[in-house]
Amino acid sequence: MRRGRKRVTIREVAQATGLSPAAVSYALRGIRTSEETQERVRAAAEELGFAAHPIARALALGRSGMIGVLCGSLEDYWQQSLAIGIGRALFGRDRYALILDAAGDPERERELARRLRDQRVDGLIVQSLDPAAPLWAELAEALPVVSIGDALHGGRSQGEVVFDNRTGVTQALEHLAALGHRRIGVLTSTQPSTPDRPADRYVNAEAGRLELEVTSAVASQSWTEAAETALEMLAGPDRPTAVFCFSDSIAYGVYAATRALKLHVPGEVSVCGYDNHPMSALLTPPLTTVDWDIDGVVDAAVRVVVDAVDGRAGGRRRVVRSPALRVRDSTGPAPR
Repeated sequence: MRRGRKRVTIREVAQATGLSPAAVSYALRGIRTSEETQERVRAAAEELGFAAHPIARALALGRSGMIGVLCGSLEDYWQQSLAIGIGRALFGRDRYALILDAAGDPERERELARRLRDQRVDGLIVQSLDPAAPLWAELAEALPVVSIGDALHGGRSQGEVVFDNRTGVTQALEHLAALGHRRIGVLTSTQPSTPDRPADRYVNAEAGRLELEVTSAVASQSWTEAAETALEMLAGPDRPTAVFCFSDSIAYGVYAATRALKLHVPGEVSVCGYDNHPMSALLTPPLTTVDWDIDGVVDAAVRVVVDAVDGRAGGRRRVVRSPALRVRDSTGPAPR
């Protein structure tokens, strides 16, 4: 039986470059050596076919190479896209994503966060269901934590990629108000235990400024369950003339409810989403929604967490994402 080629060792790379094995190790890790030395060592390693053993490298660095990605609910299509994007971006930086789903349950989210810490992931990216939970400040003492969407309790995270929710909410509600809507339903996934999330607070503030009558309800990120909530909201004679949803997945549930009730969108009910999932442009009619540039969110979150893990972060970093309203055919003039 033919044997495979023997693995090239770091000592062979050291002999080829005239350096010590320790210096070669430092150069391959990009530390304690000049850029010229690092380039020379990498060139020699590539020529010899040397590949660092992942377990040995992790032991040498004291790291696993794994970044935890904790999603509030993977039933939300935007969060699915976010997790996919983060996983691919981390792989491009020689890291691996361990993606977990809190399934819309804040207690499950806290338990999974603790498990990720105990499994010694190098860092954690989280889009939290309960950003006010004291746990986040505790976790930030043990590992770099980067939040997406909202800032975490205590302000001790290594970084945050937050949304300018005030502007996003204002754009959506001003658009509906300009179309003549005065009775607006709002569907949010915010749990009763966390009623102080910025986006939800801004709805009430903007509704008062624009003199809108707002009816709010909590809806699941699952579009099938969101449809049940929307049915209750739209079934009565005093139904809202427009529904503003804090995710496109919830808006898909509103579409299902309007079809069940034989209501025309936008002639009888206008619908607005909040994250511009790619599928939203393919609906009938295409969904008006607020775009947060998911590629920019992924890039910022991965950059911040990798810099923190590698020790390149100069203190806490905050990236604010600005929204853009994508007006499509799901919103129209309020019915008379």
